[in-house]
This record gives sequence, C-alpha cells and structure tokens, in this order.
Amino acid sequence: MTGGLFDQAAAARLEDDAPLAARLRPRTLDEVVGQPHLVGPDGALRALCAEGRLVSLLLWGPAGTGKTTIARLLADAASMRFVALSATSAGVKDAREAIEQASRALGEQGRRTLLFVDEVHRFSTVQQDVLLPAVEDGLVTFVGATTENPFFEVNAPLLSRTTLFRLLPLDEPALRALLSRGVAAEGIAVDPDAADLVVAAADGDARALLGTLEVAAALARTRGAAAVIAQDVVRARDGRVLHQGRDEHYDQVSALIKSVRGSDPDAALYWLARMLEAGESPRFVARRLVILASEDVGMADPSALLVATAAASAVELVGLPEAQLALAQATVHLALAPKSNRVTAALGAAQHDVREGPHTDVPAHLRGTGYRGAAVIGHGEGYRYPHDDPRGWVEQQYLPDELVGRTYWTASSHGQEPTRDAWRHRARGDGADDEQGSRGDGA
Repeated sequence: MTGGLFDQAAAARLEDDAPLAARLRPRTLDEVVGQPHLVGPDGALRALCAEGRLVSLLLWGPAGTGKTTIARLLADAASMRFVALSATSAGVKDAREAIEQASRALGEQGRRTLLFVDEVHRFSTVQQDVLLPAVEDGLVTFVGATTENPFFEVNAPLLSRTTLFRLLPLDEPALRALLSRGVAAEGIAVDPDAADLVVAAADGDARALLGTLEVAAALARTRGAAAVIAQDVVRARDGRVLHQGRDEHYDQVSALIKSVRGSDPDAALYWLARMLEAGESPRFVARRLVILASEDVGMADPSALLVATAAASAVELVGLPEAQLALAQATVHLALAPKSNRVTAALGAAQHDVREGPHTDVPAHLRGTGYRGAAVIGHGEGYRYPHDDPRGWVEQQYLPDELVGRTYWTASSHGQEPTRDAWRHRARGDGADDEQGSRGDGA
C-alpha cells in the first residue's frame, strides 16, 4: 500500500515537473496539432479507429511531427496495451519478451497489444525478422516510427505487412496553434515578433518549438513578475533561433536561390553563410538546394541533383558544424552549373494537360499484360519492344490518342542538356551529330 502511495506521489511530481512538450502531449486525436490527412475529420487513421480496424503501421516523418503521440493515442482509442521499444537500445531479447507478454495478455486478459518501435530503421535485419510472425498472425499490432525512407531502411517482408503513412512537418498555422497552447500552459505573454522567431526556428518540429518556448519563458521570468517573452530572450535560448525576423528569413533564402540561379557563387556563399550564422536549420537549406537543382539546373547538369541530395544526406549523417562544408560545396556547384528550367516548364505543361485537357485512356498496346486474360482483351497487342531493335529504339506511339503530337520537353542549348532526337539520329546512322543536330528540337 505504501509503495502504491509513493508511486502515485512520484507520478504526480513527474507530471508537474515534466518538460512542456510532455505536459502538452495530446490525450485524444482531437488534440493533435497538424497531420489532418491522418487524424483530421476525414483522416485515414481516424477512420481506421472508428471502424475498429487498426492494422500494423509504419509512421514515416521528420522528428517532432507526432509519431509517438499518435501511436499512443491509437492504442488508447482501441483499448489496447501500449508497449514501446526503442530500436536504439532494444535487442532481439527485448522484442521476443514483448511478444511473449503480448501473448500472455491476450490469453489471460483478452487484451490486445500495440507494439510501438521507435526509430525502427535502426533495427537489424534479424531484429526486424523476429517481429514478422507476431505481425503476420495478428498477435501484436505493430506500429513502427522512422525518420528515414522505409523503402530503403525497413526490410521488405516487414514493409509488406504494414500500411505506410507519411507525416509532414507542421505548417505555420499548426505551429502557431501549438505555441498558443504552450504560452497558456506557461502563463506568460509573448511578443508577436518573438512568436515569429519561435515559429520560424522550429522548422516544422513541435518538440523544438515547445523546448524553445519553455527555456525562453524561464529566462523571461528572471526579469520580473510582469515578464513578457521578447525577441532578445528568444535569441538567447540557443543557436537554433534565427537572428532575424520572419521576413528576413524568407528574404535571405530568396537571395540565396536567386544568387545561385544567377550563377554568382560569391553571393550565394555569402547568403548561405549569413543564414547558417543566424542559426537557420541546415535541413531547410538542404531542401532548398535539392529543389533548386531540378528547378533551375535540370538536365543542363544532371549531376547537380546528385550533389544536392548528397549534401542533404551529409546534413543528416554528419550534422553541424561539419555539414556546412557539404552545403557550401553544393551551393558552389549549383551556382557554377549551366542553368535550364526546361524540366520545370515541361512538367508544368504536362500537368496542365492532365488537369485541364481531355480525358484520356492508356492506348491498348501500352496496357499491362502481367495477368491472365490480358491478351484476350487486347492488352499489349501491337507493342514493340525497343530492346529487340539493334538501335535500342523504335517508332511507336506512347501518348494517348487525344494528345498525339503534343510536345512538353524541349532542350535548351545549355550545358549537357540532351535532345530527344540526338541519339536517335546516331542510331539511324544519318550523321546528324553536329551541334545543330544535337540541339535540333530545342535550340
């Protein structure tokens, strides 16, 4: 009895002293901020809970987007035991014990178990395989959380037995709603400009926002009873926080992009250094460089996208400050690369036809033939296999009938940008390999 009272007292003390993020942890799906496509009124996970058909899941998304919280709430909504393992510390023995306990709970209490594995991508192949029988026969409802692409990091057998849901970084309205809750919980006012800094620094991460707010509130209270969280207090919190206002944040990334697009490596490096010194999220910078590599360089230098994505990987693998070098290398590469927006324009034109153009069907000769009966209804009839031709290419219609003759991609004369016809001319042996011929459909 005494032990029970002590346990209750300890739990109450922990609840009072817990970090702000823990104190504000949602208790129902309705309290979750963000992820409306999953837990909103028409969200997929909410629908599964309403139907009582909770299945094994993989939750894939950045840190601070609610993966653990959602897993707990799903267990509560389904009246299931919630058992959590962290792949950073748990081993095969822990996984087997959790499965054995789930079996006993089902047999003795009739209660099902939701087994949550955080950072599941860190589980080895053997560890993931241990889960397979229990997941397949439904002994446990498995929910894995990962910040990494599960198609690369999760074993195919486990991936095939789960439903994948993507969580997105919290957008600005969601972060501001969370900020309002935090301010109310802390019982302190926040200056509008300081609120902008906190939201911008969070970079879509709820936990980071609440951590910044909590420390800023503590610092502000040292100034007196009528304390208000101001910009200078937020900036003093730590190096995450931008040393500029919200407008400057977007103006500086715009200047970085336009300097790279304008092929000025010196200006690009200046704006990169300015943003990193201000505490800008390296992930945010890396994402912008990856987008720019396709949007403004494109096929004029196909290696640009590889360089940009490698820099983004380096940010995750190495972290700051060393990852600054990878971001700088990518910035200089993109700035010096030949520029072309033809990929952007081509995709836009194709999307316009998809949205505004005529309804089209897949031509019969291009339809799938990988099932019994396809040939009977004419699927694949007349299709010509390019590899059967010594040139590796054949004349054939690929667009729907209604769009025959439509041209989306046209090459520029910049860098390595290829044309659709250059290699075909060479395959035909018609000698059209001079500069004019190699640029024939876009120069």
